[in-house]
Amino acid sequence: MIKAGNVEKSSRELAKDWPFKRYKVFENELRHVAANWFSEKGLPTNARMGYCLKSHDSWTKNIICGEVADYITKRQKELEGKESYPLHKYAHHGLSSQAMVFNLVGPLIVKKDLEPLREVIEEAGMNWPAGEIEAQFEYDDRDVFNEDTGQPTSIDLFIKGNSERIFIEAKLAEKEFGGCSIFSGGDCDGRNPISSDYKDCYLHHIGRRYWELMDKFGFREMVSESGSICLFVNYYQFFREVLFSLEKKGCFLLLHDERNPAFWKVSKKGEEFGLWPLLKEFVPDKYKASIGRVTIQQLVRAIEKSGRHEWINEFKLKYGIV
Repeated sequence: MIKAGNVEKSSRELAKDWPFKRYKVFENELRHVAANWFSEKGLPTNARMGYCLKSHDSWTKNIICGEVADYITKRQKELEGKESYPLHKYAHHGLSSQAMVFNLVGPLIVKKDLEPLREVIEEAGMNWPAGEIEAQFEYDDRDVFNEDTGQPTSIDLFIKGNSERIFIEAKLAEKEFGGCSIFSGGDCDGRNPISSDYKDCYLHHIGRRYWELMDKFGFREMVSESGSICLFVNYYQFFREVLFSLEKKGCFLLLHDERNPAFWKVSKKGEEFGLWPLLKEFVPDKYKASIGRVTIQQLVRAIEKSGRHEWINEFKLKYGIV
């Protein structure tokens, strides 16, 4: 028992007073609406997970607009024999962030109407690219980090024009920015490699340029303040994608669900918590204006406001957005 004021409370009672929504509650809500959507469409699902389609091959059934599924399939065929289109392993999952961004931005791309996206990006304080706009899902460039083998750093959505470039990472049900597989694989103790000039880092040893670019953009001082633990252990994806965006002379944008407490939440006093405000602290001041975030809900409202996209109502049903 713990005393709260003059009253003794159990941990179970104290848990009820936690001011933020728990992640598990959010995840269960998403699973419920996804299962309902698949059920109403009469789609076969995994026997144990009603929120996931039965097979990966049925991923197109996870896409609301047929034109978008056709657009992705066409892109896959165009890359045949050159490189495979990085369709995620769980694109058939109702909580797939890749399927979500296909569903939310895909129709804007195929209908050549990116105006709602422009609106929310400018609201986030970023410049929309000038001139003719090109949008592309799953963009990569192996040369940025010298990723000569394996799956390179891939950006969910890339927007470019004559000048500005915007690199967008989409998160729906994720609880994190991906960590370092070298650490999780047992080949690293998670020690901050700065003190050894990166000699302790296997990735640096095999020629990856992650730490080289951390130095180039002034992250070294910020990261050295993190202490003895390497920030890549848990936040490898965040730093990779921010560095990728800066090296390509662009901006990094996080597109996330406002209901997901992992990335952003606000206390009753207006204080911000979550991965986004935490990790933004490690970005040098001169680049803070080059990173930003918008919510799925903001973009949904902008699309609704345009009055040009009836499919957005189906998107809201699929993801339980009210």
